[in-house]
Amino acid sequence: MPPRNAVRWFLPFLITASLTAGCEVVDAGDFGGTAAPTSGSGNAGSTSAKDAEALLGKLTVVAKTGTMSGYSREKFPHWKSTGKNCDVRDSVLERDGTKVKKSGCNVVAGTWKSIYDDKTLTAPGQVDIDHMVPLANAWRSGANKWTTDQREGFANDLDRPQLVAVSAGSNRSKGDQDPSTWKPPAQDEWCAYATDWVTVKSHYELTVTQKEKDALKEMLGTC
Repeated sequence: MPPRNAVRWFLPFLITASLTAGCEVVDAGDFGGTAAPTSGSGNAGSTSAKDAEALLGKLTVVAKTGTMSGYSREKFPHWKSTGKNCDVRDSVLERDGTKVKKSGCNVVAGTWKSIYDDKTLTAPGQVDIDHMVPLANAWRSGANKWTTDQREGFANDLDRPQLVAVSAGSNRSKGDQDPSTWKPPAQDEWCAYATDWVTVKSHYELTVTQKEKDALKEMLGTC
């Protein structure tokens, strides 16, 4: 199955190229795992369903998730500055939108398709930038052992499918749930959602529960 939005995955070239002139480049942090293989499309960050199934089989399965002890969103510094009054939120809005208009770096107009619930959003204020693997879920599945710099890289990762523009309603509905308890209402997005979830968890060497793994296998079965 081709990526849901091919333009999304040109970001490592397009956004980086546009921001590097006097701007800070977001770093996703140092991890020892092998990056997910890219699909035949050649778009960085995208993974084929077949590769996702293979990566899913290699994830560490735990009996239950870790605790929320010690967690706070402040331990995942996000919307990192990318220079000249730019931040990661603006970068995602520009990447995922159509007919985007900016004032300096700030996105002030455009149209966005919320892939979770198939809604069309017509103003930046209607858009939430969702973390594909929620910060709290990451904390419970291994990020509690990371450094702050590693958590910052995770929370601002533009190289993998970790950040996506969606409706506020769908983002709030999802919260910090994994696919065993929440799936996108738009079922035609299940394949891409599961593929992206596995891609992120694989790169960051995060654990999954058996129920989470079973749900991901079910969703990949729709590809």
